[in-house]
Amino acid sequence: MLAIGTKAPDFTLADQNGTWHTLSEYRGQKVVLYFYPKDMTSGCTSQACSFRDLYPQFREKGAVVLGVSKDSAASHKRFEQAHGLPFTLLSDPELQVISAYDVQKRGQDGQPLKSLIRSTYLIDENGVIVKAFGAVKAKENPAQMLEAL
Repeated sequence: MLAIGTKAPDFTLADQNGTWHTLSEYRGQKVVLYFYPKDMTSGCTSQACSFRDLYPQFREKGAVVLGVSKDSAASHKRFEQAHGLPFTLLSDPELQVISAYDVQKRGQDGQPLKSLIRSTYLIDENGVIVKAFGAVKAKENPAQMLEAL
């Protein structure tokens, strides 16, 4: 995990609609950046639906929610539609952002694997990491992040 108090790495990723997003475009807003392993799996669905249910409260507190996984934009679109997700899902098939945020699992030899650790960052209006949670519990994480705001 990246250290609290450090500048969050900027990125450019496509969302579920094929629109490109950068972290820097969210300056002036708090960002909940959550990394999850795979669309349509039980844990990831539970986490996404909990973020969905709490989304109005995140917006009331001036925060946006961005989900990141290595799944394709098309997979994200199906996930969004199946569960009525009101927030942005970003596709990182090359693992560039997943690597930059240090959320990749590592093998016994210390080398990064293609899977990731379910993790969440809270980034302030200036792009600085103010909270970092690794190996989070899917169902509890959205409430944990709302409390952190």
